[in-house]
Amino acid sequence: MAKDNKTNAMRKLDSMKISYKEHYYTETGAVNGLETARALGEDPEQVFKTLVTTGRTGEHYVFMVPVSSELDLKKAAAAVGEKSIEMLRSKELLPLTGYIHGGCSPIGMKKFFRTTINETAQLFDTIFFSGGRIGFQIEMTLEDLEKVIPFGLCDITAD
Repeated sequence: MAKDNKTNAMRKLDSMKISYKEHYYTETGAVNGLETARALGEDPEQVFKTLVTTGRTGEHYVFMVPVSSELDLKKAAAAVGEKSIEMLRSKELLPLTGYIHGGCSPIGMKKFFRTTINETAQLFDTIFFSGGRIGFQIEMTLEDLEKVIPFGLCDITAD
């Protein structure tokens, strides 16, 4: 990929010399997480979506859950010590993170927000998540991801 096409997430990983694989699926017309997993030919449990929330305290939090699952707001709030959380409104995402809905990466946001990944991520050698642009996914190990952003692992999906 040409240097000027790199996303914030890719630039951050490159600057830290952290290994990752790039996956593109723009030709497929995938519009949601399950379609993205199908376009990549990967298990939907291994492909994660990045969700940004606001706690009752006004703090923002990032949660990553498999595209085949939904975030359980009660479990998520408990994981970060909030009484309650709600999803960030789409129109607030770009000014807050620098990313648009559908292309939000946990890496390279305007500022770091406490991040929690669903515990099932540990079942895989690598996980996939948005590379910071619609049609682009990053694949990497949790160990390498933790070198870039600190995160917690917890059961945060709806049963």
